[in-house]
Amino acid sequence: MMEIPRVGPLPNERILVAGGAGYVGSHVAWLLCRLGFHVTVLDDLSTGHRGAVPDRAEFIRGDARDRAAVSRIFAEQKPTAVINFAALSLVGESYRDPLGYIAHNLAITLNLAKASVESGVSSFLLSSTASIFGPDAAGPIAEDAPIRPGNPYGESKVMCERVLHWLEVASGIRTAALRYFNASGALLSGSLGEAHLPETHLIPIVIQAAMGLRDHVDIFGNDHPTPDGTCVRDYIHILDLADAHVRSLIALRTAGGLRYNLGSGRGYSVREIVRAVEELTGRRIATRLRPRRQGDPPSLVACTDRVRQDLNWRPVHSTLPTIIGSAWKWHADHPYGYDAQAA
Repeated sequence: MMEIPRVGPLPNERILVAGGAGYVGSHVAWLLCRLGFHVTVLDDLSTGHRGAVPDRAEFIRGDARDRAAVSRIFAEQKPTAVINFAALSLVGESYRDPLGYIAHNLAITLNLAKASVESGVSSFLLSSTASIFGPDAAGPIAEDAPIRPGNPYGESKVMCERVLHWLEVASGIRTAALRYFNASGALLSGSLGEAHLPETHLIPIVIQAAMGLRDHVDIFGNDHPTPDGTCVRDYIHILDLADAHVRSLIALRTAGGLRYNLGSGRGYSVREIVRAVEELTGRRIATRLRPRRQGDPPSLVACTDRVRQDLNWRPVHSTLPTIIGSAWKWHADHPYGYDAQAA
């Protein structure tokens, strides 16, 4: 197990969070602020929400693909570390414009990496994805599993991870890539949560159906090689995900080349998720069977041995009752996401 320095900011430690108005980015920014870090959020609000940015964080609206703007922001803010959440991330959409998806996500990472070298940043953390492992991945997936992205979104993240490798080799900036399985849940208070337009993630879709905001839930295939024929996914609570980011950021003070798969280590099928929401809410949820989606792996479950050993990390909130309960509280209080807050 590597030695983890103290939690909390060092003198003059400043964190730039690109994409910090999005779902995962906003929760990580919230935790960093809560721990006393100086946080600047950079986001163009194309998919993020101004209302998700913590009050204690400085907010800059801007496009990380704009090289000149990024250079100015780095010169003004003088960050010591960068966390990059900024990306297009819809798998289905990435098939419709594969080159555009790859160009968009790669341009952001390259711009942030170049500015990091020019301004003397010491560490760079990338939001990555389990989609890099592809549709043929089997069993709990460890970091050394074959990299075979089954969609253009996953391919873009592979390329971004390669940028990090060469960034570290060429400049000495210490890097980490965190491969998420399925981020889920919300702050336990219900004050911060998931709001996408359109919504593509299963748990909020099922909750919206339970709330009467949808008339059914689509199930894409019931003939997968899984116990009930529906896809199995590993759901990790957003607070556990945020904790892993902070631990990785602190570890980057002294170590580099960190690559971690982040999940609960337990898989649930689509039908299990539907039943769990029905049990929690006491409401019947209609489902509709649809054909399989292109590139949809039957099962994606993380092996988290490495991150547990290296960072002494544990997914303490990633039980299904806590995930669904916290998500239900957020959606019940914010049925139309952050738009209702702003109205």
